[in-house]
Amino acid sequence: MSQKIQTALISVYHKDGLEEILQELNNLRVKFISTGGTREFIESQGYECEAVEEVSGYPSILGGRVKTLHPKIFGGILYRRENEADKKQVKAYDIPSIDLVIVDLYPFEQTVAAGSSEEEIIEKIDIGGISLIRGAAKNYQNVLIVASRDQYKPLYKLLKEKQGETDEQERRWFAKEAFKVSSGYDTAIFHYFDGDSATALRVAHDQGKQLRYGENPHQKCLFYGDFGQIFEQLHGKEISYNNLLDIDAAISLIADFDETALAILKHNNACGMACRPTVKEAWEAALAADPVSAFGGIVVTNRRVDRAAAEAIHSIFFEVIIAPAYDKEALDILFQKKNRIILVLKSTEHALQPLQYRSVLNGMLVQDRNVSVQNVDELHVVTEKAPTATETEDLLFANILVKHTKSNAIVLAKNKQLIASGTGQTSRVDALKQAIEKAGQFQFDLRGAVMASDAFFPFPDSVEIAHKAGITAVIQPGGSIRDAESVASCNLNGVAMVTTGVRHFKH
Repeated sequence: MSQKIQTALISVYHKDGLEEILQELNNLRVKFISTGGTREFIESQGYECEAVEEVSGYPSILGGRVKTLHPKIFGGILYRRENEADKKQVKAYDIPSIDLVIVDLYPFEQTVAAGSSEEEIIEKIDIGGISLIRGAAKNYQNVLIVASRDQYKPLYKLLKEKQGETDEQERRWFAKEAFKVSSGYDTAIFHYFDGDSATALRVAHDQGKQLRYGENPHQKCLFYGDFGQIFEQLHGKEISYNNLLDIDAAISLIADFDETALAILKHNNACGMACRPTVKEAWEAALAADPVSAFGGIVVTNRRVDRAAAEAIHSIFFEVIIAPAYDKEALDILFQKKNRIILVLKSTEHALQPLQYRSVLNGMLVQDRNVSVQNVDELHVVTEKAPTATETEDLLFANILVKHTKSNAIVLAKNKQLIASGTGQTSRVDALKQAIEKAGQFQFDLRGAVMASDAFFPFPDSVEIAHKAGITAVIQPGGSIRDAESVASCNLNGVAMVTTGVRHFKH
């Protein structure tokens, strides 16, 4: 059913962008009703505007908290134009017909983000505006609702092209957008009151970015989030679904290191990692762990990339590089590959969310992010032999790596360099054998290396295999009913073992 706009109720917090809407509505001889500051703005543009208080016959009260909440206002919005009983009541109570409602809500999220006081935040919970949105959207058969200045552009287009006439399909689209605004607004308020307790799951993202495809070309994919809040993309092609997964894994890994570090990731696992005095040295050590897997991977470092590092990194093909900063000479080198994605990590604050979400069956799993990182004081020496200072540093290094490696996982390290890892195996022994085989493939001497396991050893076989390969120290959570057997095997072979009491499964 076509509906002609004759009366518009306008109540907005932000006035920018409203001028051309008002001009077009005025050209169409639409009557304006408004409140407080919005009314003053409309009149400042040279247009007549009736005050809500004049329509309702009731003043704005409680410091402006109650203005539009009145039967004459909501009756004008909610009455059904084809319903005879509604029409009689509207006439009896002298209720005006309102055909267009334009609202822009109080900036609640921005007020919270600004670190405002509790009192200021509470006052930015919009009551009248959100009620107007819901009322007008519910009666979309008769009323056009514009719930945000983000919808001014389609409104202006509609006014210009159809001269104030709207059909039900168009009004239904605006109603859908209005409920998107109101649901997102209420979600933000809930999260403020809920804090970190996560008593219920409420997720609201307004804009999903269409990606080329999902994990595979036959899968559709959208990304909901603000990528620009975390990164600045300096160069390269559009970021893909698989890129995003690897980028997330890379940022989570590098955030656990304070000293100069660089990692190379492939399919969410580190295939190279090292801590060194410079980025170039860290790159060379990381690449040595597995130069084959590094091809087409993700490079991440926690230090500025200089020319020397860029020249070394540029030598192979990789999809993405992430760093907090780059020298100009480094960018001149890295820009030479047209499709190479170059990202500046602005902050991990918004990247490392406190909660992690995963869809399963017909629901969602929500868990705390694994932020546990062990230090030397948390290590419990359970063998007769204690690890040396160098071995202890390597054990802590390997323990961080194994935390970020797909389970079942084993990591072998030496001199703060990833030697090899066994990832995603159904058997811990198989994970160890995979790591040892890979270390041999790239001619690493495992004598003096350390081993990290993401979970306890159910049998002593893993530590026996590790000893035969030359490994001299082991770090693991402990907690198996057979821990004593693994400890005894280490004691028999002069291997040091420490436990942490913290398991690091990653599925």
